[in-house]
Amino acid sequence: MEPGAESLIRAYKFLLRPTSKQVTALEAYLEDCRELYNAALEERREAWKKCKVSISYGRQAAQLTEIRKDDPNGQGRWSCGSQQQTLRRLDKAFADFFRRVKAGAEKVGYPRFKGIGRFNTIECPAQKCGARWDSVPHPTVTRVHFVGIGHVRVHQHRAVKGRIKTISIKREVGRWYVILVCDDVPAEPLPATGAVVGIDMGVRHLLATSDGAHVVNPRPRAAAADRLADAQRSLARKKRGSRRRRKAVLKVAGIHQKMRRSRLDHAHKTSLALVRDHDVIVHEDLLIENMKRRPQPRLTGDGTYAPNGAAAKAGLNESIHDAGWGMFLRVLAAKAEWAGRTTIAVNAAYTSQTCTRCGHCEDKNRKDEKFRCLRCGHEAHADVNAAVNILRSGLVLQAQAA
Repeated sequence: MEPGAESLIRAYKFLLRPTSKQVTALEAYLEDCRELYNAALEERREAWKKCKVSISYGRQAAQLTEIRKDDPNGQGRWSCGSQQQTLRRLDKAFADFFRRVKAGAEKVGYPRFKGIGRFNTIECPAQKCGARWDSVPHPTVTRVHFVGIGHVRVHQHRAVKGRIKTISIKREVGRWYVILVCDDVPAEPLPATGAVVGIDMGVRHLLATSDGAHVVNPRPRAAAADRLADAQRSLARKKRGSRRRRKAVLKVAGIHQKMRRSRLDHAHKTSLALVRDHDVIVHEDLLIENMKRRPQPRLTGDGTYAPNGAAAKAGLNESIHDAGWGMFLRVLAAKAEWAGRTTIAVNAAYTSQTCTRCGHCEDKNRKDEKFRCLRCGHEAHADVNAAVNILRSGLVLQAQAA
């Protein structure tokens, strides 16, 4: 990389092709790391409960030598670096817990024990020989080496750039992936287009642009609703702990995973088109969790509860989740940074009620998807009108920052 060139941190995710023996070893690897995590959590809890002593990461990491020595066929067969990362993961969970307590958060979330099947990721430092990428040169096959497992085939679908910092194993619904986190990855800015755009997020359409375009909402959950309902009914009839129930659980999880991949694929394609065609992209600063918050109960004078619209709100919440606004905005921000574009988040309050021609703001200006200004008579699609207002607000913020 040339001196002074901008560099970024990037993660690459590839599908693993392990053999049946390697799958067994990978599952044992996850289980041993899960047991280490739970044992370290138990030690911290008991030390504080009985002696009011707070145990640090350094103290627990110093015990790894004895643990590995006493259990050579268990903990001793894996990478010490990955076990250190497991302890760091627990230490980070406690650090986040204390941060939330200090901030006075409503839900502080004390670290919990990981049940079977709830620990699905192992991180290995690439510099400590816990894992090695491309350790066996081959003209057509890429392999990654893990201590205690050996060389595992990788379905590498793109080139890896930068310096590999960590190599992680992840299990997702019966599939295994390797994740490479690299730094010093050179950015690849796109040529300037001189175009700017504002986008308004929606449920019926994923988004509307200030140019008048609409992007369809694929609604993957709605498309898979029947298959998901059948799979969930089948799961409910299975006996707990049985082999058939485990298969039914994987089937339900597989449907959810397919919905997520469909949503993510659409987010990548849509955000890439926006980034290629525009230098500045202005979007709403959405507080999605607040939008999905449950309505407060309405207590009447006689002690009963009045309707509060919770049923209708539940349908809206499901539609917001299915649209994947948060996922789309995260992907858009990452692609914009990679391409040297600018994204601006603005407060979108009243943008759908304000006329883009005369500036008159009134809630009656909008009726469903139609916008008609009661002052000047300007007519437009309500979402496009909002996108234009969002773009103008973003350009004002950009000018003020400059």
